[in-house]
Amino acid sequence: MRILLTGANGYIGMRLLPVLVENGHEVTCVVRDQFRFRPAGNLLEKIKIIEFDFLKPEYALQNFGGKEFDAAYYLIHSLGDTTTTLREYESRAAGCFVLVASLTKVKQIIYLSGISNEKLLSSHLHARRAVKELIMNSGIPYTILEAGIIVGSGSISFEIIRDLTEKLPLMIVPRWLNSRCQPIAIRNVMNYLSGILMNEKAMNRCFEIGGPDVLTYKEMLQQYAEVRGYKRYIVTFPVIFPGLSLYWIYFTTSANFSIARQLVHSMKNDVVCKDHSIQEVIPQELFSYREAIRMAFMRIEQNMVASSWTDAASSSLSRLDVNQFIEVPVNGCYRDRRWIEIDRDKVKEVSDRIFGIGGEHGWYYADMLWRIRGMLDKLIGGVGMSRGRRSDVDIRPGESLDFWRVLLADRKNNRLLLFAEMKLPGEAWLEFSIVQNENRCLLKQTATFRPHGIAGRNYWYAMLPFHYFIFRNMLKRIAGVK
Repeated sequence: MRILLTGANGYIGMRLLPVLVENGHEVTCVVRDQFRFRPAGNLLEKIKIIEFDFLKPEYALQNFGGKEFDAAYYLIHSLGDTTTTLREYESRAAGCFVLVASLTKVKQIIYLSGISNEKLLSSHLHARRAVKELIMNSGIPYTILEAGIIVGSGSISFEIIRDLTEKLPLMIVPRWLNSRCQPIAIRNVMNYLSGILMNEKAMNRCFEIGGPDVLTYKEMLQQYAEVRGYKRYIVTFPVIFPGLSLYWIYFTTSANFSIARQLVHSMKNDVVCKDHSIQEVIPQELFSYREAIRMAFMRIEQNMVASSWTDAASSSLSRLDVNQFIEVPVNGCYRDRRWIEIDRDKVKEVSDRIFGIGGEHGWYYADMLWRIRGMLDKLIGGVGMSRGRRSDVDIRPGESLDFWRVLLADRKNNRLLLFAEMKLPGEAWLEFSIVQNENRCLLKQTATFRPHGIAGRNYWYAMLPFHYFIFRNMLKRIAGVK
């Protein structure tokens, strides 16, 4: 079948894509920024890609005219956008999607949403319900799945629970952590998403999907700690204000401020299935919450995390097209250039250190200073260092790397280029490369900063003493020089 997959570079899209390809479908992926889209393995050779922004319906005919698809997955949502514009933002994007589905004669729309069966909903869930109604009234056959907490390596829910539990031995939590939810394993979600494809029993129906456990958020934290072998103390306090909860999540986890705000408001709602009819249409074994956690860590320990929410655009505070930053500018920039000669027989060893930088491996020198810089970034509303990296051994363009974004990861030519996403009075790049000729083999490291006005220039000069020691010794450590 011919499948249109929107949100293909998101957490769910990156998981669903290989499933669809393995099932023999002809998949066309729609992404807003093609540069950020780097599926694993040889998938690029088996799919088609359309770069399109669903907030710009005026280009729909230009990009989709003359094309036809059997089914279209709608996996776009705007968790990182402000509460005042969220419903409008979601509705505009969904309206454009319906237009595209109509243009391409789609026979089934599949939408993954959130459980929204309560009367009083958060702005996030209210926007999801608006999209659901828009799709149901489109006149195109549809199947809608509504999920609560999705548990899997790299999912935002899992990573936030992981951060809170592993970092805080004592948690004083708000009363709304007694809200109930029905977590579901990512593997079960994939089975549902693939199983309803052109399934006559699923046409023009909405299903709620969840795992076998109904838990409070507090119980989810406790069970995670038990699975990991931690002793954690959780005290519920009745009068913690939403603002404090927001900052608690923001400073402790990898979520940026906007996402933390959406989550705090959404967690006040119970997200429990009231309808279980999906089990009659797609019968499968549902994994418990504990089993889902264990499966997630099996993927993490084997460095087989297929996707992470931090690689989506919503994890970044900027709305920049990073494509324009691949070519590092020359004019109006400050640079810290360093190089060191290395033995030719150590090129692979040095290259492994370059591509293993960040995350659990750290930055090879003055890791405490890097962490302090991350904490300062969080204090002023930045992304901080807590996003880490998806895999300890693999890195792809478009992924997040602590408070950097990977612009280029060229193993063949030993070149790694990073773009800063921390709060700065300017733009910053950090590049590592290994260059060789007949006589020499050099490891090169270049930090580039393009300042914005006087504040940017003052920032650069204030950081020069730190740059001297950090960049100098970081280069030596990567080169293997003691």
